[in-house]
Amino acid sequence: MGWPLIGESVQFLNSGRRGEPQEFIKYRMQKFSHTIFKTSLFRENTAVICGAIGNKFLFSNENKLVISWWPSSVNKIFPSSLQTSSKEESKKMRKLLPQYMKPEALQISAGIMDGIAKQHLETNWANKTEVMVFPLAKDYTFALACRLFMSIVDPVHVEELQRPFGDLAAGIISIPIDLPGTQFHRGIKASNVVRKELRQIIKQRKVDLAENKASATQDILSHMLYAMDDDGQFMNEADIADKILGLLVGGHDTASTAITFVMKYLAEIPYVYNEVQREQMEIAKSKAPGELLNWEDIQKMKYSWNVACEVLRLAPPLQGSFREAITDFTYGGYSIPKGWKLYWSANSTHRNPSCFPDPEKFDPSRFEGNGPAPYTFVPFGGGPRMCPGKEYARLEILVFMYNVVRMFKWEKILPDEKIIVNPMPIPAKGLPIRLTPVI
Repeated sequence: MGWPLIGESVQFLNSGRRGEPQEFIKYRMQKFSHTIFKTSLFRENTAVICGAIGNKFLFSNENKLVISWWPSSVNKIFPSSLQTSSKEESKKMRKLLPQYMKPEALQISAGIMDGIAKQHLETNWANKTEVMVFPLAKDYTFALACRLFMSIVDPVHVEELQRPFGDLAAGIISIPIDLPGTQFHRGIKASNVVRKELRQIIKQRKVDLAENKASATQDILSHMLYAMDDDGQFMNEADIADKILGLLVGGHDTASTAITFVMKYLAEIPYVYNEVQREQMEIAKSKAPGELLNWEDIQKMKYSWNVACEVLRLAPPLQGSFREAITDFTYGGYSIPKGWKLYWSANSTHRNPSCFPDPEKFDPSRFEGNGPAPYTFVPFGGGPRMCPGKEYARLEILVFMYNVVRMFKWEKILPDEKIIVNPMPIPAKGLPIRLTPVI
C-alpha cells in the first residue's frame, strides 16, 4: 500500500513522467495478480482491476456496484461542482452532450473543421521548414473547441483563453497539496483565470441572445443557457462556466495528444504515411475545387482511422480512470469494501500480448474487420461510460490527417525524443519536425 498518507501516488505519477506509465501496472500485475491488486493512490485505498474481463466488469456495473470518482484535486480545480458533487455534475453532462456529440449532430461540423484545419496549416505550417507539432496541435484543437462550443473565432481571444490550460490540465491529476510552487496550486489559479473569462463570455452571450445577435441553437453555450434541469430550473452562470471548462479540457487535450502521436508514427513508418496519403488523395480528387469535406468523405477514411486507432492503442491520451464502490462486492475472489476506489488502466490490455500479439509493433491491420476483442481497446472507455466525445474526436483527428498529408511530408528532428505522461503522453520536446511540401 506504499507510504503512510501518500501511498504509492508518487510512484504512480513518476512512472508516467519517466514515459513508462504501463510499468506501474505491469510490475504489480506480475508481482501480485494479472486480474486485481490493491494499492493506495491519492490518499485512497484502491483496487486496480486489470484485463478485458476487468474492464467489462467495471464498465457494465456503472451505477450498480460502482460510480465514477475523481481525486479531490478535480473538485478543487472545478469548485462549482461542489455545489452538488462531481458525480452529479457528470450525470448532468452525460444527459446534455449526446445531442451535440452524436454523428447526426456532427455531420454539419465536418466542413467547419475542414475550413479551420486548412486555415491553421496555411497560417502556422506553410512556408516553414521546421515546426513544433504538440503546441500547434493544441492550437488547432482548442480553436475548434472555441468555435464549435462557443462560436469564438477571433484568434487573439482564443489565444488568451488557451494560455492557462497547460497548468490547469497538469493540476487535475497531481498530488493535492495547495502550496505556492506546486503543480496543484498552479492548476487552481489557472482554473480561476479561465472561469472568470468564461463568465464574461456567458454574460455577453445573454445580451446577444436578448438582442437577437445570437441564435439559441448555434452552439453548446447557447443550448446550456436555454436548457432546464429536472426541476425546471435554468443553469446558473457558475455551473455553465464549469461545464464549458470541462468540455474545453476534454475537447482539446485528448485530441491534440492523439494528433501529435499520429504525426510521430507517420514520420517513423513511411509505408503507413504513404497509405494514408493515398487514401486521402483519392477523397480529394472526388471534390470540386474549394469544396469542403462532408460526412460521407469521413466515412471513406477507413485506413486512416485504423492508423489513428493503433496510435490510440500505443499512446492512449487517457491512461485510465477511477470508480468508487457504492456497495460491498467481490471480484476475482477478493472482497471490495464499500467506499474503496477502483482504477482501470488502458495499458493493462493495450500492451498485453494476450490481447494484442506483438504489442509494441505498430500494426493498423489489427482494426480491420471486426477489430480487437471487446473491452481490450478502451481509449474511450466502454459500456455506459463510453466517452460521449468519441465521434467528435474521430472527426477532428481525421480532418487534420486529410489536410496535413496532402500538404506535407515530414521527418522527426529528434529521432530518440523521450515521451512523458503528465497526465497525458507528450513528447518531452514537443515533437519538432522538418517539413517538405507535397508537390
